[in-house]
Amino acid sequence: MTIRDSKMLPDLLRPGLDVVFVGINPSVYSAERGHYFARPSNRFWPCFSVSVLSREARSAFGVARLLPEHDRALLEFGIGFTDVVKRATPKASDVASNEFKAGVRRLVATLEVHAPRIACFHGVTGFRPVHRALTGATAALELGLQSLTLGPTHLYVVPNPSGANAHFRREDQTVWYDRLADWLAQKS
Repeated sequence: MTIRDSKMLPDLLRPGLDVVFVGINPSVYSAERGHYFARPSNRFWPCFSVSVLSREARSAFGVARLLPEHDRALLEFGIGFTDVVKRATPKASDVASNEFKAGVRRLVATLEVHAPRIACFHGVTGFRPVHRALTGATAALELGLQSLTLGPTHLYVVPNPSGANAHFRREDQTVWYDRLADWLAQKS
């Protein structure tokens, strides 16, 4: 492993969050910049920025679009960030299965400590090893609210915002964040 491969992004968490966004693992680009979803081709910030979920933060910051540099400040609005695997890689496919196993143990323990209302996984690739570890099942997974919870934390899956995920358009990604905002509002 090179020094470049060993970079990580720190968890941006605290108790009592509404949403913790869970990525597969950080890209080297994001780790080098020190911010979640920092690659310009990643659709997280453009899609999240037009969603209902980010309205309060955008208004408070006086911006139309949130940027990677806002990630830490979002803690004050009940939004945090982590990853299943903390090691940064050029591609998510570079993460080994043993890293996923260790990452799931760490993530489950972290979510149990911080107990957010929702852990929102970006894509089934990151959620699949968590689902398998918690249920022992390898069933097909769907997007949206999962029937599985981790203590008080509900689990939710949205499309992966990576620019490499050509299955979903930006509008589709935003709709999933809006659905999550609707669920949170109904459960308030």
